Amino acid sequence: MARLDVADIRGGLVAKAIALTLVAGVVRLIIGALTPLFPDETYYWDWSRSLGAGYFDHPPLIAWLIRAGTSIAGDSALGVRLGPVVAGTVAGVLLVDAAGRLAGQRAAWITALVFALMPLSAAGLVLATPDAPLFACAAASVWSVLRALEHAPRSRRSFEWWMMAGVALGFAMTAKYTAALLPMGIVIALALRRSLRIRLAEPGPYVAVALAIAVFAPVIAWNADHDWASFAFQLSHGLTPATGSVVKREIDLLGGQLGLVTPVLFVMLVIAAVRATRADIPALLAITATVIFAFFLYSASKRRAEANWPALAYVPGVLVLAIHEGADRWKKWLRGGMALAGLLTLVTYVNTFTPILPVPARRDPVARSHGWAQLAASVNRTY
Repeated sequence: MARLDVADIRGGLVAKAIALTLVAGVVRLIIGALTPLFPDETYYWDWSRSLGAGYFDHPPLIAWLIRAGTSIAGDSALGVRLGPVVAGTVAGVLLVDAAGRLAGQRAAWITALVFALMPLSAAGLVLATPDAPLFACAAASVWSVLRALEHAPRSRRSFEWWMMAGVALGFAMTAKYTAALLPMGIVIALALRRSLRIRLAEPGPYVAVALAIAVFAPVIAWNADHDWASFAFQLSHGLTPATGSVVKREIDLLGGQLGLVTPVLFVMLVIAAVRATRADIPALLAITATVIFAFFLYSASKRRAEANWPALAYVPGVLVLAIHEGADRWKKWLRGGMALAGLLTLVTYVNTFTPILPVPARRDPVARSHGWAQLAASVNRTY
């Protein structure tokens, strides 16, 4: 791994990349404060009024984050979204640092640009949904695993970083159950790479899993006390066979990725993942991302999968793209992909305040977020 020196951090692109990530977080916070809450967000806000170790369709971390934000900024759009936006910004900073450690300043800068511009993060992480804490905790877990791999197997420092990875993974699982796919991908990658296989003979990965389960234990206990309702719902929601065209569901899922990541960046990410098999750490990241994404392709073969469900795959995926070394043509396409991502995000932001997209109101998520405050005021006046 490339190690950052003091000069890199103080004056190089890494400092600028972190600054860009923080500025992007502030922009998301401003957009979030000015945009009416979506029905899903108010649903999670209602959870936050009665904190618990679990809820019917998700684990509890999003409710805790919303409660933290509303305790600071009140029951407002800003309060509800404050914690999730901060979590998304933390995810970006960790990914920037990881990219810089792996491949130097340019990789850190690319990571910051991609994370700031692509609609999946630029628009998606405005919202108070479980994806925000999932991104933050998964990024912390991946970052810690990469730090562990910087040190010799069975060394004290390696063990400490594996422990950090386990704690972060536990919190990722309290954000969204699909976080369990992350260690599955990492273990498969370690097993497939001969030079990394030695890591499976050290205690660190197993201690990490044990710590993750310990952090996640209250959610397991809550499910046990509630007839496993949340686990059962998610399993049926994602894997119970449904009628309809499998081909259409797969196309819809892939089409959603083109909108969230852009066609250019998505194809480049796939190419970078295929080429990443040449070196251990890029291969580990690529295999982890592939395992996660493959699960949702399988899920889509059973029933309709939402476009954001594979979002976890982009935590290692963005790093795979950023650290890939390409020729001038690759760099040109990368610049074009980021420009397109920025344009799509800008259109999304503008459409939030002034409808410019030719989408019927019933199909426009932004339109569905408007009018609730007026309805509530009318009900209050009536009753």
